[in-house]
Amino acid sequence: MTTLTTPTISSALHVRRLPAWAIGVTAAGAVALSVALFSGLGLLGGGPVLTAVGAVVLFLVGLSVVSTVVEGGRAARNRVATALVYSAFVLALLPLVSVVATLFGKGTGRLDADFFNHSMRNITAFDANGGAYHAIIGTLEQAGIATLITVPLGVLGAIYIVEYGRGAGLFILAFWILIVSPHLSPNGRPFYSGFAASLALSVLMLPTVTRSTEEMLRLVPAALREGSYALGVPKWKTILRIVLPTALPGIVTGVMLAVARAAGETAPVLLVALGSPRINFDPFHDPQESLSVYIYDQATSASRYAPARAWTAALTLVALVLTLTVAAKLLSRRNTLNKGK
Repeated sequence: MTTLTTPTISSALHVRRLPAWAIGVTAAGAVALSVALFSGLGLLGGGPVLTAVGAVVLFLVGLSVVSTVVEGGRAARNRVATALVYSAFVLALLPLVSVVATLFGKGTGRLDADFFNHSMRNITAFDANGGAYHAIIGTLEQAGIATLITVPLGVLGAIYIVEYGRGAGLFILAFWILIVSPHLSPNGRPFYSGFAASLALSVLMLPTVTRSTEEMLRLVPAALREGSYALGVPKWKTILRIVLPTALPGIVTGVMLAVARAAGETAPVLLVALGSPRINFDPFHDPQESLSVYIYDQATSASRYAPARAWTAALTLVALVLTLTVAAKLLSRRNTLNKGK
């Protein structure tokens, strides 16, 4: 009777793998060596940026050597390429993390109820109090009106470009500029108001909304349109019921990018809304403040209390835009889920 035996696998076929702890030790050693060289000894001037870049370079070199010894050249090249991608991602995040950390570190100095309940009216350079309530009101009104103007025009313009007018170009933007320009300076005199700022911001927002909506509409599968047409549904109803709901999440993202840009604009608002230290709830009359102009005013002020106000206003602006973006994304997601049921 013949006995079946399992063939012995040659040891040459076993692939040696670099253990996870070795990668961690290599990374820790690279960070420690980079800190010692660039921050401790001040090599090449030192600094956190140079230290971070040096740590990444040392990690890649160390990982290449260790992986080559343990795994071989081919596996080492693959591992180093993967580590390079992740390292580039981390380096790209460092400026964002630095900005956010700086905002939270310096922006909490005036993060109190007085800052959100008072304006700068009757506040002198020697007063430590004063807030940005008037600027928050102005930003919400100006960005809100600009959004109400821009979204219908941008979406309709994108629908026209994609569905009807091939190669229409920037017709809608040029048309809107011709409409807006006379209202910014009626009778040749400057018209300072929050509404004028909204009109100026809408000109800046329109290309972003139109372009992003256009790209989202082009991504809608042609099979959806063709299936609707095959059922006898008119083109306008297909766009309204099929195309727009499908592209809604991307459209909302484009709109919020435009809102974020508009909320942070300073020069257009400063030129046409001028800014004001008092509270103005009426965007159609008299100058009106915004958070971006408020930050500019405080950053250029000679008062020793102004920098703290500027940093807190910057943190408030970022938090406001982030809140609006998250709320809009949640609403669009909820609407998409309801449409799918």
